[in-house]
Amino acid sequence: MRPVSSISGMVTSLMVATVVLFALARISGAEIMLDYAGGFIPARIAHPNLLDHAGLTIPIVPTWLTPLSSAFLHGGWLHLGFNMLMLLFCGRQVEGVVGGLLILLLYIVGAYAAALGQWALGPDIAVPMIGASGAISAVVGAYALLFGNREVKAWGPFPASVVRMLWLGAGWTMLQFLIGVASSTGNMGMGTEDASVAVGAHVGGFIAGLLMTRPLLLIRFPCRNRPA
Repeated sequence: MRPVSSISGMVTSLMVATVVLFALARISGAEIMLDYAGGFIPARIAHPNLLDHAGLTIPIVPTWLTPLSSAFLHGGWLHLGFNMLMLLFCGRQVEGVVGGLLILLLYIVGAYAAALGQWALGPDIAVPMIGASGAISAVVGAYALLFGNREVKAWGPFPASVVRMLWLGAGWTMLQFLIGVASSTGNMGMGTEDASVAVGAHVGGFIAGLLMTRPLLLIRFPCRNRPA
């Protein structure tokens, strides 16, 4: 599929907001505190008062909002830079098809799906998950379906679109893991000893992107999907 428009205003806005908030966190010198206050901590689902006695001197983001707030926190420049490059590459093309408001919806749902995937694999983890990787995984999933036939050959019973989708999902998750280890901050801001469990966040976001692509197209192009 070809992008309907090359305008990527929403993707640009998300990138600017993420970079600005990361820079402000760096300048404040309270990055670790911000990670705990705004990062997604699976254990807070069962224990909402987990951080009440953590000694944080800044407001704590409500648990239900942390899947979204965590997407604007990153473990380092490498983590941030790679996420933004991937968002730029895949996001601008997906936005060109579905439009700005719908890619924002995809991004938000992807962030929550990533949190769900992370919680499902480790509901008792008390380490904050940070980073836009999960939300971007949803964008990558949508990109895989929309542009899945490009320069990829079918493999056995699997059509080219499925092969590309699997390669993109696996490659994206592996690159995130390697970046986490290389930066010594762990994937999506977790310690390297917990990097593997963050795979659940990427899988959750990626699946959300796959599931949402067709509904987004139906919303974007309702007339094209009506029976004659």
